[in-house]
Amino acid sequence: MNHYKIAVIPGDGTGTEVVNEGLKVLKAVSQKCGFKYETVTYDFGGERYLRTKEVLPESAINELRTFDAIYLGAIGHPDVKPGILEKGILLKLRFDLDQYINLRPVQLYDERFCPLKNKKPEHINFTVVRENSEGLYKGLGEFKNKGTPNEVALQISHNTRKGVERCIRYAFEHTREYGRKKMLTLCGKTNVLTYAWDLWERTYYEVAKEYPEIKTDYAHVDATTMWFVKNPEWFDVIVTDNMFGDIITDLGAMIQGGMGVAAGGNINPEGVSMFEPIGGSAPKYTGKNVINPLAAICALAMLLKEIGEKEAGIAIEESVKKVIKTKLEDMAAGKMGYSTSEVGDLVVHHL
Repeated sequence: MNHYKIAVIPGDGTGTEVVNEGLKVLKAVSQKCGFKYETVTYDFGGERYLRTKEVLPESAINELRTFDAIYLGAIGHPDVKPGILEKGILLKLRFDLDQYINLRPVQLYDERFCPLKNKKPEHINFTVVRENSEGLYKGLGEFKNKGTPNEVALQISHNTRKGVERCIRYAFEHTREYGRKKMLTLCGKTNVLTYAWDLWERTYYEVAKEYPEIKTDYAHVDATTMWFVKNPEWFDVIVTDNMFGDIITDLGAMIQGGMGVAAGGNINPEGVSMFEPIGGSAPKYTGKNVINPLAAICALAMLLKEIGEKEAGIAIEESVKKVIKTKLEDMAAGKMGYSTSEVGDLVVHHL
């Protein structure tokens, strides 16, 4: 029987509430699918920072490397200046653990929750592979003549051949294994960003020669957002850089039914990966038992598939689909009709 060690970071706001429902589902599905696990919970987040002025202890990264996966709730506290927790926890974990892929499935479970006219689940079912460790989010740049009328701010998009190639290669492999159409679209801006996207485009087509069975395609990022709204059915798997991926996946979350069902993974295929709901910490709803936990539960499904428990991950996804179709009739109006814990119970019931 397989045994896994999972680090749990509930984080801030409603993070604890949605993670609790995920852990409830994990307990049930482990019994049904026959694997064992243990969890260790870490209090990284706003409350710890306000109490200790420490974002992450120096020992955290090495300790987290010993786990099979990390399960994250949410990061963001109203009493902490924006950027401190995001950079000190989220970005640091991604960079230091070399989680160089951000994987975002965009799947519509029920057409009632889609804001697009006449779009059904078969029209919105694609995946975005986002480079997760380079680009503009590397934090490189400088001010010149700061505070003067001649001030210049430089923000550098740092792209390496190694970083670009491993992301593109991952995307081709993902398309080979999971792509419905076996088609990979490169999303960029080659007509304007001529240095970074020259590297991306050249690498994409060079790697493509190793995958003759995969159809290749290209779309500018602005056109991509247009097609997400007009013809999302055109897409299968999309690969893009850090910033463009950050932008288009939020639009993807909206067309798949909202942040309440959007989950993502920060992947290191050779190391430890981290999985989380895409929505924020929603501090004004903390403790009210009203937040939608399905995104966190879907993140758990991604986690299980990544560590090798594909049967369990698929079982959770199918249960979520049943719950959405048969129980959450008011979700299209922004109302679940159930409490956070009741939704978790429904997912367990339908496993």
